Amino acid sequence: MPAPLIETRDLAKTYRMGDQTVAALRAVSVAIDAGEFVAVMGPSGSGKSTFMNLIGCLDTPSGGSYRLAGEEVSHLSADALAAIRNRRIGFVFQQFNLLARTSALDNVELPLLYAGVPAQERHERARRRLAQVGLEDRAHHLPSQLSGGQQQRVAIARALANDPLLMLADEPTGALDTRTSFELMALFQSLNRDGMTVVIVTHEPDIARFARRVVGFRDGRVVEDRPIEPEDAAARLAALPEPAAA
Repeated sequence: MPAPLIETRDLAKTYRMGDQTVAALRAVSVAIDAGEFVAVMGPSGSGKSTFMNLIGCLDTPSGGSYRLAGEEVSHLSADALAAIRNRRIGFVFQQFNLLARTSALDNVELPLLYAGVPAQERHERARRRLAQVGLEDRAHHLPSQLSGGQQQRVAIARALANDPLLMLADEPTGALDTRTSFELMALFQSLNRDGMTVVIVTHEPDIARFARRVVGFRDGRVVEDRPIEPEDAAARLAALPEPAAA
């Protein structure tokens, strides 16, 4: 039986705040297999974002272990973690994090540039990823010329550029309206059906319902971990009333 894609054992993270020690994560043991779609939920301060930062190799734990694709990564150097992030993990954030004066195509090319991919191959791969998210005809638009939903699609295309093993999305619909949020979740579901492992942090139950599993955090601990029958985002989108004409 193959090892889980993500496996944490007694994962812990503490921070020093003045003369106090704050435990953001307490002995978290979670396994996520390749091809899963997991929603990580919890109130503010529950530990869900800390967990995301650790499994995304954006931070290192204070205790416990983390294996990604069978490799122990919890104690690697900053440079080694950066290489893993670039090769294996795609990130999507609430605020899109696009370069304002750079076209959609060039934004998608950025991780390929950092990876040393030759220019022609960068252009071709970035165009394919933009086409995959339905924005091939917006390749030369600046972020300011795109809607919020389109900007998030560019961010997803960028996250896919290096063919990652894992897609991590931190509140990706937090700045979007309901219709656009459902459009994005339909895209995540499509990526997952094609084999992409997706882990999404959200505080919105309506968004978590599109995943196949919910992991709930409170006070730095896992308090819920259960499979769910996902709702179909495309069907929910189709059931919404048509937007009023301008």
